[in-house]
Amino acid sequence: MESGKIAVIGAGNIGEALIAGLVKAGVEPTSIFATNRNPERSAELAQRYGILTGSDNVEAVTDASVCFLCVKPAQILDVIEEISDTVARHDESTAIVSMAAGITLTAMEGAVSAAGTPLVRVMPNTPMLVGKAVHVVASSRYVDDEKRAEVFGILGATGRVVEVPEKLIGAATAVSGSGPAYFFLLTEALVDAGVSLGLPRDVAEELARATAGGAGDMLAGETPAAQLRHAVTSPAGTTAAAIRELEESGWRGAIYRATGAAARRSAELGREAQ
Repeated sequence: MESGKIAVIGAGNIGEALIAGLVKAGVEPTSIFATNRNPERSAELAQRYGILTGSDNVEAVTDASVCFLCVKPAQILDVIEEISDTVARHDESTAIVSMAAGITLTAMEGAVSAAGTPLVRVMPNTPMLVGKAVHVVASSRYVDDEKRAEVFGILGATGRVVEVPEKLIGAATAVSGSGPAYFFLLTEALVDAGVSLGLPRDVAEELARATAGGAGDMLAGETPAAQLRHAVTSPAGTTAAAIRELEESGWRGAIYRATGAAARRSAELGREAQ
């Protein structure tokens, strides 16, 4: 894929996953400049991917076409203020893309020094590390079709891109942003349940993980989740007995409450960072 200079500020796990996806997709490594406060970490990334690295965020964003902010929510606005004057001097617009939960486009607009800066808010998830991310995206009014296509193309190197109105970002965070942890927890519980039934732990681990992977592949198709579940649930069978127990134990209600808590916490993170 073709792109101009790409800045990645905060090359931790999410930043590295983005870099790995871009290099794998054919982006010229030397067009990527990543920053990290740890010199050893920067050297490691430079050696692994052939990218440019450093600790100076202003240097990273200079002449960049897109700048990805992969830092903690509490750092997003400070970094925008730090790089804003440099971005404003560019002949062509530079999109600033936040990969952090909770920070609104309005808050980002308040931190930039020049009106009209294209701003994008993204909620990624950890399957980005294996090229199967879901990136939920909301864009500011200054993101034109060309810049949107560029940002979406970059994100698409590591997974699926889903655009929603910003008011739905919190709900999407609760489903896809936090969602992998729910599936990991379910798999962990299945392992422990298998052990309680007499399976050796390594066997229970293999069975639960392989089942989760296979179910995930089936969910990647077009068949709705409810239909897939019905297909496994034979009348008066073992699965039907298990599903009844889960429902009577409040399984579905717990998911509603958990996602509600995640959405509320996403909003709190934004308020705390401002």
